[in-house]
Amino acid sequence: MVRVNGTTNINKFACTVAGYSNSDTVTCSTGKTSSGSIDMSGDVALHVFNFDCVNTMMTKDLRKTLKEKEYPLFFIHFISMERYPRLKPSAECITGLVSIELAGVKKLFTINYTISMDEKGIIGLSGMQTIHFSDFNLMAPRKLGGMIKTSDKLEVEFLVHCRIIK
Repeated sequence: MVRVNGTTNINKFACTVAGYSNSDTVTCSTGKTSSGSIDMSGDVALHVFNFDCVNTMMTKDLRKTLKEKEYPLFFIHFISMERYPRLKPSAECITGLVSIELAGVKKLFTINYTISMDEKGIIGLSGMQTIHFSDFNLMAPRKLGGMIKTSDKLEVEFLVHCRIIK
């Protein structure tokens, strides 16, 4: 799940990609690099078309702003974590580095993850990151001749479920 929370000068909105059914592989090394972090590789590719803002006009505006016709996918590339997680039922906070690619522009972000593993071995990886439309050379949507303005700032929440494959 990915949810984008934003504001306009008249209200708040949330746009969600509710599910992701692809089987992708994200690898995580068990040894530390010279910088002391844990290397990761792999990515998640999400369809911009799958964003749903509940309001049809807002959904259409977001997809247009994200240049869905030119760039139908956006990517989250996993790069590293500060350390290997304990993988216990109790939540653990770990910092990681990801690259987000949106509308053909890549940008690095340090993410604060919350990681836990349930009794069935399903790992939950969640977090929140502030991004800006301008980070990706995009203009925040405006309507009615600029009377309705969307803020450049967005809060992106995500939740990924995965499992260990040996």
